[in-house]
Amino acid sequence: MMIFKKRLLVFSFLMAGFFLLVSCGNDVHRHPGKMIFRYNESGGLVNLDPAFAKDLPHIWVCNQLYNGLVQLDDSLHVRPAIARHWKVSPDGKTYTFYLRKDVYFHDDPVFHGKKRRVTAFDFVYSFQRLANPKTASPGSWVFEGVAGKAPHKAFRALNDSVLQITLKKPFPPFLGILAMQYCSVIPHEAVDYYGVNFRKHPVGTGPFFLKNWVEGVKMVLQKNPDYFEKDASGHRLPYLDAVAISFLRDKMTAFLEFTKGNLDFISGIDPSYKDEILTRTGKLRSQFRSRVKMLKSPYLNTEYLGILVDTTLPIVRKSPLRIKAVRQAVNYAFDRKKMIKYLRNGIGIPGNEGIIPAGMPAFDAHAGYGYHYDPEKARALLKAAGFGPGKPAPKVTLATTSEYVDLCKYVQARLNNVGFDVHINVMPVGTLREMKATSKLMFFRASWIADYPDEENYLSLFYSKNFTPDGPNYTHFSNPEYDKMYLRCLSMVNDRQRRMLYRKMDSLVMSEAPVAILYYDEVIRFVQKDVTGLGINPVNLLKLKRVKIKRQIQEK
Repeated sequence: MMIFKKRLLVFSFLMAGFFLLVSCGNDVHRHPGKMIFRYNESGGLVNLDPAFAKDLPHIWVCNQLYNGLVQLDDSLHVRPAIARHWKVSPDGKTYTFYLRKDVYFHDDPVFHGKKRRVTAFDFVYSFQRLANPKTASPGSWVFEGVAGKAPHKAFRALNDSVLQITLKKPFPPFLGILAMQYCSVIPHEAVDYYGVNFRKHPVGTGPFFLKNWVEGVKMVLQKNPDYFEKDASGHRLPYLDAVAISFLRDKMTAFLEFTKGNLDFISGIDPSYKDEILTRTGKLRSQFRSRVKMLKSPYLNTEYLGILVDTTLPIVRKSPLRIKAVRQAVNYAFDRKKMIKYLRNGIGIPGNEGIIPAGMPAFDAHAGYGYHYDPEKARALLKAAGFGPGKPAPKVTLATTSEYVDLCKYVQARLNNVGFDVHINVMPVGTLREMKATSKLMFFRASWIADYPDEENYLSLFYSKNFTPDGPNYTHFSNPEYDKMYLRCLSMVNDRQRRMLYRKMDSLVMSEAPVAILYYDEVIRFVQKDVTGLGINPVNLLKLKRVKIKRQIQEK
């Protein structure tokens, strides 16, 4: 009898989930004349609290639900959001923001039927909560540079519409950091009322609000009728009536749904379908050209091979890669252009320059530093380092994960062709991450995706005070001249002068060769042709407030 009751309970739970799913589906399909944007999130969603928007799936949905003081346009320029304008003190440490007075939180029972306007005090609350260790936010680091040990001393509401933030020292990228979803404004009433369940009861100011969510199955966001932003004609955004998010884990299945017109866009290229939709040269195959648009943009992601260069470590002292000429030989030994063409279907930009990726203002394809394919120069450098036919270079192991085996095998073949003895060690992602952070890997594949849109984010990888495990300097690169330039750039408020210094730092790193750049990644989006207004940007942020759909979903 007890077993029967348990089965009945499970059956009832499953049926309830089924009917809830049907109701979510009906929200999308049963309303004729509605513009509903549909996309799939294979990674799933677990938390709609912006303090935990640490990866792209959560950043995307939080960008629809919330706003911050500022936002980035598709060229990565900082633009007003809830802050109408701002000013920075002459010493670069005090930021004063003047807020709009027409921004309201989404309607929610916690407000007892009243409209709740956003004030500067809400930002003070949101920022203090983000910085509070008890929140345990992965984004708390964004306010490490604020003045004083106590966050309440750094954030001040001068009145309802004026907010002031004080830094310990100047940091020019700070405005870009404030555009991150971590820095969204939330109401204390909702956090107090929902507690840990705020993750599934989000209350923000964004162009959409949460309508339905069956975790792991479907999410529906609905248009916010009180959203504050308008287009150039004075029309209130967003144009869409709703956003429907599915959670198909298999990317090939999601791709097939896209080809059938059941999804409005997919982002990125997965090996399971890249040859189905793209030619070897990275063009759309002919069968898709009449109904699909392909959008491409540089992505702030540099893929590289890292080389540990800290000669105080035994693993380095035993390796030929401790020698600068050998590291330079690695950089000359493989053809990045062929690698992109044949292994990535033309998606990506060959990494012939430095660590700063395409898409950043300081990137310069004609900068005059970096490496091109020159196998003879690679052999000459190995010979200069004491290696050659009579004395082959000792064995070198390149650590990677299964996702990048093909790329690493290509590099292995090219390096071995000029005189190296490279072997590949494929390991789980977690193992590689841990060993890289604890300096147990001499030679490894890595990547760096910008946390915020400033070149300093990449150059911090080589500052000597950032050695792992306490910082992101995985190569343990150390150079006194570089450190001086790095500290100087942190206090430079002139963008042009700072970028000139960035290039000089990038050039120094590449001459010492603690890394071999593979490629600069690209954002790639496939969009149904009846969708307009969906742009593309180097941080791959999904912006839906200006999207329109000519085809309207009809009743089924």
